[in-house]
This record gives sequence, structure tokens and C-alpha cells, in this order.
Amino acid sequence: MLVARLLELDEVGVLTTAHVRAGAQVSGVNVRTVWRWLDAARTEGRVERRPRARLELSDQMWEVLAQAGGNVAALHRHMEEAGGEVPSLASLHRVVRRDLQAGRVLPDRAVVRREQDEQQTRQALADLALARPRESGAAETSASPPSRLVAEATGSLLVGESGALAGVALPAGAQLVRSSSVRAVAEAVGQAMATQGSVCVFGDPGRGKTAAVRMALGEVPPGWKVTWMPVPVRPSVAGMRRALFDALALPGRFPHTSALADTAVTGALSEARVLVVDEAQRLPVPCLEYLQSLWDHPGTRITLVLCGAGSERALSRLPQLASRIGAWQEVPRLDAAEVATVVTGFHPLWRTVPAPDLTWIDRSCAHGTFRTWAALTAHLQNALLTTADASIDRALLRRLFQRVAPPLRTEHSCKQREGDRMLPATGKHTTSHPRQGS
Repeated sequence: MLVARLLELDEVGVLTTAHVRAGAQVSGVNVRTVWRWLDAARTEGRVERRPRARLELSDQMWEVLAQAGGNVAALHRHMEEAGGEVPSLASLHRVVRRDLQAGRVLPDRAVVRREQDEQQTRQALADLALARPRESGAAETSASPPSRLVAEATGSLLVGESGALAGVALPAGAQLVRSSSVRAVAEAVGQAMATQGSVCVFGDPGRGKTAAVRMALGEVPPGWKVTWMPVPVRPSVAGMRRALFDALALPGRFPHTSALADTAVTGALSEARVLVVDEAQRLPVPCLEYLQSLWDHPGTRITLVLCGAGSERALSRLPQLASRIGAWQEVPRLDAAEVATVVTGFHPLWRTVPAPDLTWIDRSCAHGTFRTWAALTAHLQNALLTTADASIDRALLRRLFQRVAPPLRTEHSCKQREGDRMLPATGKHTTSHPRQGS
């Protein structure tokens, strides 16, 4: 406005130094700055500030910064070694501070390294997947990727929007069985979808909660989408916002302000969608409030499924959200009456084991925990493939028990401990007391 007014005075020939000095005083700048503004207006025809290019850091640069523990100087050295145009260290500090204030999350260095190590470990385990036996008994190594092998083994198990099967690992040749608990979870999730409500699936670790939810969502009605949202390590609201943005596979880069990110997320949740939050027991109260705000938003159409061991205790920290849960579905241990049916349907190896032995295995080791049965199946399969003339007997199973559970307390050890507790007072474990007086 000042430059435009001064140009009007200049056009009629009444512009003086006093006008420029007064304009500089009002604007709080030097007189030379105002003369420079006028010169730019005459030569370039602009009366506004020259636009500056906004410095942005790529996701790769943020990963380098996270590896350096937030050390901006280390990031600056890395950019200098990579070559190209490098901003000043002060500009780099200003950009990092700006993005952090806008909601960008800088992960902890130890967390980033642990996630990379876990990813490498998962990839190594996938590369070392057990071979599938041929009909003739020889081992056949499949050239299919691990995700395809799991998909073939699980049949109608739901594949996530990213094309990967996360959270469920099965031995080769195994398939999921619709037990009574799986049917109960499917009924609870179906009722929640009918009312666009919410459901909490809880139970002790290893009981098959994630598998039950995936089987329940294996065939969703037309027009529905399913999104699995992983809970970050040490979650925050900003981390949850970023995790949901990535889980929805929204186009473009993650916005630098929370308002823009929330607008993009709520826009994607405006269509019928099941939002599954796995490992929900990690969520603190602010993250639970963020999920509640998404579910309560008038523009969203989501069915919220909170799954995890201890998720019901996490929800008790926020009564406002707990009161909105339409169904609390527990996944209990496998009932002793259905162990034989479920296990023989899970893997053909157990079909050759008599029912009394299956009951003995469950009572001695598995204790109705589906994950223990899966681990025991993988160990048994490996033993039969690598050991010549191996047969499924109790001696082999006892050795495998020690790999999936603490060592069994034998009858001899129990009697020995009981005998130690029953030693007479005059034994060597006692302390003699001198007699009083003489």
C-alpha cells in the first residue's frame, strides 16, 4: 500500500524526500529500503515482496536426521557430502524448527534403528521360510514371495489395501479354522458395520485376535473398504496422524500442518470404511481422543475396530470412548472340547495324532493358545523334514515343548523340591541354636 501511494504521488510530480522519510518511519524500515522498493516498482512493475522459494526437506533427509538423533549439523554435513546445492546451517535449523512446530514428528534414533533391525529380521525369516513337501516326500522350494505363500495357505484371508498380509504368520500347509471364537468376532464386527459403530476385540496374547478379525473382514459388503492402522512405537497424536495418512495411501506428501492432514484424512474417511487399530493397548489418552474425534466427525463413515491384548484396559482410561463401544468381544482360550477339531483342521500333520495325545499336548504345553500351536506345528514340521526316520511320539514332542514353552516340571523334580522343603530341623540346611544357660 505504501509503494502504491508513493507511485501515485510520483506520477503527479509531488513526491518529495519527506514523503519517503515518513513512509520509512511508518513501515519501520530504513529510508534506503523505501527508495529500493520504489526503484523495483518502476523497473519491474511490482509493488509486493519478491517471492522466495520455500526450502523443503525430503523424507530421506528426515530419515538421515532421525539417524543422527536430531543433529542438524550432521544432516548439513551429509548434504555437503552428497553434493549439489546446500542451504546454510542456519537455514536448515530454521526449516527443521518450522516443520517440527507444524506437527512433523522426528522419531527417536533408537526407535528408528530398532525398526530397521526388526524389518531386516522379518525379511531374513521370510527368506528362510520352510520348504513345502511334495507328494512324494521330497522338499520343494517355492519361488513365490512369502506374502503369496501365506495367501495360498490362508485361503480367503483378507489382503490389506497395500497388498501385504501383516500380522498373521502360518506354517507352510496350514490354514485358518473358523472356531467358535472366530464366529463370535465375525458376528460382533458385522453388527458394528451395520450400525457404523465400534467394537473392542481383546484377550490374552496368542489367542488369535488378529487372525479372527482378518477372517471376519475377509468378505466385506460391496462399497466397503478395510484399512489396517498400525500403532507406532511410543505413539503420539502426530505419529498417529502420520500412520493413518500412510495407511490410507493418500496421494502426495504428508502435509506440514495438522489442519491440512486432518482435512485429508477425514476426506478419505467419508466413504464406508472399517478402520482396524491393531495393538490398541499401546494408545495413551491423547491418541484415543484423536480416534474418538475421527469417529465422531460428522463427515466420516467409519466402523472402528480396536484390537489387542489389554485394549479393554486402555479404553478404560478414556470413559468417553469406552461408552461408545458397542460390543466388547473377548477371544478366549481354545476350549478343550474343540482342540482336536481346530488343530486337525489347522494342519494335516495333526490328523495322524490320536485325540488323547492332542489333549495331552494342549494340557502340557499349548494351554489353548493358538500361537503356541502354530509355533509347535512349525517345529514339528521342521523336525520331520530334517531328521531321518522321525516319528511323532511323546519323546519328540517333549523336546519340542522346550522350544516353545519353559521346561516341564517332571514328577521327579517336583518330589525332590517337596522333599527339600520337608527336611528335618536337624538337617544341614538348619541353623543350630545354643542352649540358654548351663
